[in-house]
Order: sequence, then C-alpha cells, then structure tokens
Amino acid sequence: MFKRIIKRDGKIVKFDPEKIANAISKAGLVTEEFKYDRAKALAEKVLKRAEEEIKERTPHVEQIQDIVEDVLMESSFKKTAKEYIQYRQERSRRREAKSDLMNIYRTISHADASEDSDVKRSNANVDGNSAMGKMLQFGAEGSKVFAKTLLLRPDIAAAHDNGDIHIHDLDFYATGTLTCCQSDPFILFENGGFNTGHGHLRTPNSIGSYGALAAILLQANQNEQHGGQSIPNFDYAMAPGVNKSFRKALKRNLEKYNKFSGKKLSLEVKDDYDYGDNEKLKKAKWPKEVVEASNEDVERETLQAMEGFVHNLNTMHSRAGAQVPFTSINFGTDTTPAGRLVSFDLLQATENGLGKGETPIFPISIFKVKSGVNYEPDDPNYDLFKKSMEVSAKRLFPNFCFIDAPYNLKYYKKGDYRTEIATMGCRTRVFASVFPESDGIVTGRGNLSFTTVNLVRIGIKHGICLGERKEADWEGFYKELDEKMDLVKDELLERFEFQANQHVRNFPFLMGQGNWFGSEKLGPNDTLRDVIKHGTLSIGFIGLAETLVAMTGKHHGEDEDARELGLDIVTHMREKCDEYCKKYHLNFSLLATPAEGIAGRFTKIDKKEYGVIKGVTDREFYTNSFHVPVYYPISAFEKIDIEAPYHNLCNAGHITYIELDGDPSQNIAAFEAVIRKMHDAGIGYGSVNHPVDRDPICGFSGIITGERCPHCGRLEGDVPFEKVCNCAKGQ
Repeated sequence: MFKRIIKRDGKIVKFDPEKIANAISKAGLVTEEFKYDRAKALAEKVLKRAEEEIKERTPHVEQIQDIVEDVLMESSFKKTAKEYIQYRQERSRRREAKSDLMNIYRTISHADASEDSDVKRSNANVDGNSAMGKMLQFGAEGSKVFAKTLLLRPDIAAAHDNGDIHIHDLDFYATGTLTCCQSDPFILFENGGFNTGHGHLRTPNSIGSYGALAAILLQANQNEQHGGQSIPNFDYAMAPGVNKSFRKALKRNLEKYNKFSGKKLSLEVKDDYDYGDNEKLKKAKWPKEVVEASNEDVERETLQAMEGFVHNLNTMHSRAGAQVPFTSINFGTDTTPAGRLVSFDLLQATENGLGKGETPIFPISIFKVKSGVNYEPDDPNYDLFKKSMEVSAKRLFPNFCFIDAPYNLKYYKKGDYRTEIATMGCRTRVFASVFPESDGIVTGRGNLSFTTVNLVRIGIKHGICLGERKEADWEGFYKELDEKMDLVKDELLERFEFQANQHVRNFPFLMGQGNWFGSEKLGPNDTLRDVIKHGTLSIGFIGLAETLVAMTGKHHGEDEDARELGLDIVTHMREKCDEYCKKYHLNFSLLATPAEGIAGRFTKIDKKEYGVIKGVTDREFYTNSFHVPVYYPISAFEKIDIEAPYHNLCNAGHITYIELDGDPSQNIAAFEAVIRKMHDAGIGYGSVNHPVDRDPICGFSGIITGERCPHCGRLEGDVPFEKVCNCAKGQ
C-alpha cells in the first residue's frame, strides 16, 4: 500500500484510500446507479490495480484518477463513469483557468502597456499603466474566467478560447449589462430632470447647463454599460437650451436698455420667443440693438457651451476613473435657428480643438446628411454640410451618416428625429425591429451584445491556400459557417436570458430614469425582458478579404469573381440572421465587425495553427469587416462602389473609410466629391481619413502645413513633428 501521494501542485501528502471511495460514491449518487457499499468495492479494485501497475513508490494523483476511470468504464456503471470523467475534466478546466488567470494578473501587475501584451492593450480607451487602469483590468480578466468557467456552455467557451469566435466584452458577461444606448436628452431634461444616483439634477435652463448635463448623461449611462454612448438628436435636444438662454439674455438687455435710456419697455418675455424667430420679435417692437445684443450674447454662450461639452467628454472619467466615456453624437438636421446654431458651434468647437490645439478624440461626431435638409445648395442647412466637411478635413471628424440610403430612407418621417438613422461609436446602428412599436425608432434603443465569427479560419480550412485542394470546397465552407453562426446564436440567446432576468434596480440610471425604450413603465423590482427585447443581438464577421484569398487566391478588391463571392457570403450570413429573427422573435442582426484587438487575436491564433499564408495570415491583423484591404492600391470611388452593397446587408453596423493623402483642407472640393459619391452609391455611414500631425513637445495634434507648430510656434528643428492616426476611427 502507498504511504504518500503527489498532489497537482507538487506537494507530497499522506495517501488516504478513503478519498477514492468517497469520489466514486459521489458520482454514483449523482447518477443514482449505486451507493457507498458498491463504491467501496470499486475503490478496492482501483487500489489493487494501482499496486500492480504503478511502479513508483509515491504515485501522482493523476495516475490514481486514470485508474478510477478505467475501472468505472470496465464496470456496468457507464453513466457513473461518464459523470466521473466529466467532473474530472471540469475540475481540470477550472484549475487551468485559475492558473492562466494568475499569469494574466502577473502581466497586468508587471508589464508595461507599451509592451507586446494583448491584455494590457485590450482597450485603447484605458490607461493600462495607471493604478485605476490596472484595477479595471484585474476585475475584467477575473470576470472573463468566471464567465467562461461557470456561465458559458463549455463548447462555447472553447470556441472563444481557440479563436473560432470572439465574444465581445466577455468581461461584462457576468454583470448582465447591455452594450450601448442611443439616449434622448428630451426624456431626461424636459420631465423634471434626472437622478444620477448621487442627487437630482433639475431641468436645465440655459444652453450652458444643457451642454454640461448632456455630458453627465453620457457619463452616467457609461457607468452602467460596456459599450458606446450616443445622442442621436444632439441639435434637436440642445435647441431648447439656446432658446432659454436667448430669453434670459433678452430680458437682461431690456433691463439695461430701460436703465440707460430712461424708458419703460415691457420686460415680459414670453416662452415662445425663440432665438432667430424674427416674426415674433418684430411684433414685440423691441429696439433692434436689444435684439442684436441678445443674439450676440446667446451665440457667445452657445459656443462656450459646445466647447465645454467637447472638453468634458475628453476629460471626465467613467468606470472608477479608468477611462473617458466612449461617446458619439449625431446632428445636422434641425433647421430651426437654435438647432442650426448648436450644429455650427459644435463644429466650431471641434475645429478649435482642445486646450493645446489637440484634435478631440471624443465625442465621435456624426453629421446626418439628408437631401432637402442639408445636401443641396438651396437646402436650409447646406451651409452646415459645407462647414462639416471643412472641419472633418482638418480634424478627422465629423463622420457622415446618410439618411437617403434606401434602407434608411424607408423609415424617415420628416420632422421626427426618432426616425433619422443614427450611429454609435465607430459603426453600431439599431434601427429596424421585429416589434412594431420600436421599428424604425433610434431613440432609447441599443445593442444587447455581439459576437464575431472568425470567417478567415473557415476560409483557410475549406479554401485552396493550404495547397490541399485545387478548388475551394464551398459546400464545406457554408456548412461550417452555419455551424458557427448557430453556435453564436445559442451564445447570444443564453446571454439574453441572463440579461433579461436582471432588474431595473441593477441599472438605476439606464432603466430607473426611463432612458431605455419602454423602461419608464417598469418598477425597481421588475425584470428587463419586456424592454430589452427592443435592442439587437448581433453576429459579426471580420476579414472578408483574407477569407476570399484563402478560398480563391484573390480578394474582392482585385477580382470581379471574388467580388460576387464576397457578396454571396455576407448575403448568406444576413439571411441566416433574418431566419433567427423569425424563429426567436428577437432582433438578430449582422455586424461588420471593426478590426480593433480582435483582428490581431484571430490572426495570431491562426498563424500559430496554419503558419504564414501569403495574403491571409502574413500580416498582424485581418482586414476590417468587408473592407478592401488598406494596403491594396485602389481609387476612392472604386472602393466605395465595391463596399456600398455590404452596407445594406450589415444592418447591425457598417462603415466605409476612404484614405486621402496630404492635407485635404487644401482641397475641399475633392473631399466633398468623396462624400457625395458615398451618398449616391448607397453608403450608410462613411468617413474620410487623412494624416494628422503631432508636435511631441507641446502636444498639439492636427494639420501642420509648414515647419512651425500653429500652437506653440516652435520650428520643427531637431525634434520632428510626428504622423499619427486617430484610433477612435476603429479601423
């Protein structure tokens, strides 16, 4: 009989035969095949075989457990054998997860964010070197292990770990929160204000307060969600603040006029006297200089409010102070004087930049383009469209969202901002719905969760790139694609159930303040199922270009046949999502996943498995969604024509980027030609990228046209200016 045994951690302890009988007995009790007496007899068989087969004086615990499996499999108790094996595998998986987690924690604690560490660079919006950044990462990585070990189905967790799929924001899985929300400030501002959990904020009464509370709204919502925060109607929502400030300025200037003129003009300023409402102001018969002074006051105040809003969103923190909120705002279609002023001054604040002239990273601003509103020279907001392009050519933002795209236009109702397509972050859209009350409504809705399929790996396995076949196996490709999409669908449904069983009290701002669609009807103890159904469940894909190269040898930018095949693949995925909508009566949608960290993760795993494959795994990242690769030489117009059809298919989110060389602010006509081409081609959401300069001495970022920094006046000299990219573009 053995005296001692080696545990898994290497410790040598006293050998206790009773533990073998206890382990077998527990498995027998689960299956109800036998009780302790039978377990004792089976344990004696294990001990006898161990003495015969194990030559070492001190065996390892794994050797004993291997023999237990053999004895049970040879017995008539097959259910118990299976239960014991599964239990052992699960315990092993948990131990490995704990070991991996400790290694990850060691990386977080000791590695520098600038080093080659996927963990430290997993979120570009978090300072991985700061104390709070590290704290956030410790929690995130521990939460991921918990979710994979105890919440996810083992096959789903394995698919994520081995790179078949990527579950986005897995660290937030266990919290039950949602991804993002398109917040309507009208709901929170005009109904008595709102409560952030630390006190009530009353209805704002000036444009300065409107701008400040809009930033606080986004911050408060970010603290309860893991994705981007959006205001889809920024100009409409801020316009009442402009009008309130105008009335205050008008009354103030009337008082001054009476004081210095000796007259006694009426100080009654009615609630319907709005900024720029010339007809009503003429009827009031106020002195021209009083009205002009009031206009100047509110115009100055609005610019300050917009500058404050932009500065706040680049400095205020969320999530325990570890990152600024990931925010986006949509604007450009309110044609009232107040709404137009908000749009103009927001653009002006973006153009002015931050304190040292830096290009603001947030908010991601999106100018909504609509024929009849701002697209043609005789449209009321055409000047804002021109201004938006001038600012974007200098500051990278705004991006452009096209209401006239057929799949957006069908929902549009003139004058109803809820029906104007808006986006969140770098592409996410929530618009159509299987529920009539939310179909074609953007406000109060968001994405619930999304998971991406590694499309490239399926292409590698069934294509010609490995040299194992002369022609692509398309039947096998689509069979495996369906299997992976079904797996993702199951994961999204499981996550939905987890989210649906959360309570309003778990989300005191998002749900408790009525920010989410329909949540105003719920009480603190109600669950979320009846309202989160209006959100979307998204299945993403990445690397269509590499997939086509793996399958056929060419991508859709260089070959007409590949172009058709690419559309066939994405059409198939969209149709599959539509089938899920009908079957489960939930808003499944298809996402053109951005590159971000996921593209590098997939590439690294596939390169290790399949080696370096030219045009497939020979770069650090897979190409963003359906994009033509950035390294492939192609004209802007041709790229737009190739990518435009995918926008209609990817109803969970899409974007087309165009790269321009040099300083586009010196050629606005060319910039405008690109935007108009996007509009006419049916692009839903587009952006123009171009090089941005940075002075490493003073921190200025923007366009530097000569040898002198426009902020500090420094000549380039021995410390050259740098070329940088804007990571918030999400390429």
